Amino acid sequence: MNNIIKLLLLSDLFVATGFGLIGPIFAIFVKDNIAGGTIFTAGVASTIYLLVKGITQLPFSRYVDKHDNKVGWLMIGAFLTVLTPILYLFSTNIYHIYAAQVLYGIGSALAFPTWLALWSINLDKKHEGYEWSLYSTATGLGTAGTAAIGGAIAEFIGFAYTLFFVAIISFIGWLILFGLRKKSIKEDGVRSAHYHKHRKLKGETQ
Repeated sequence: MNNIIKLLLLSDLFVATGFGLIGPIFAIFVKDNIAGGTIFTAGVASTIYLLVKGITQLPFSRYVDKHDNKVGWLMIGAFLTVLTPILYLFSTNIYHIYAAQVLYGIGSALAFPTWLALWSINLDKKHEGYEWSLYSTATGLGTAGTAAIGGAIAEFIGFAYTLFFVAIISFIGWLILFGLRKKSIKEDGVRSAHYHKHRKLKGETQ
């Protein structure tokens, strides 16, 4: 498994694990802690996220396929995603939650296509099935483990602490992407050096 795949896997594992703390109890959080919050409005909030993500990521994915700087866009999208639990923490009414869901949707729309593109082009040959399965297993076990933990923290300490832990863990996942950026810059430099060397040798042979 190459380093880029390792970094992508580790970063997404932290983000998925972090959001696994709040995901199963999000509706309860909205209902019990937000003015105007009900089971229905929690469902509306989830719909807003999915609609914004679905509508935004399609045109953006076309852009990503035609341009470089995938790592940069991934970092921007992941950062917007990481901000979401902080916005939850300071929300006092349902419209704040709706706004947070819009930002969450945009962040996911930027991060998801770029993550998939980087993952796909860096998969090790003849190990694609294993690496996809490893990703699925790791993130599945991570979110499964944190679902109960998130509920326990909210029940015995409070939702504010749950959101705090979501923010911290997902922020660590975002920081891991800096290693990916350094790796990408290093590889771009190597490609550039090879390109100029090739041009120089070509000029010498003409």
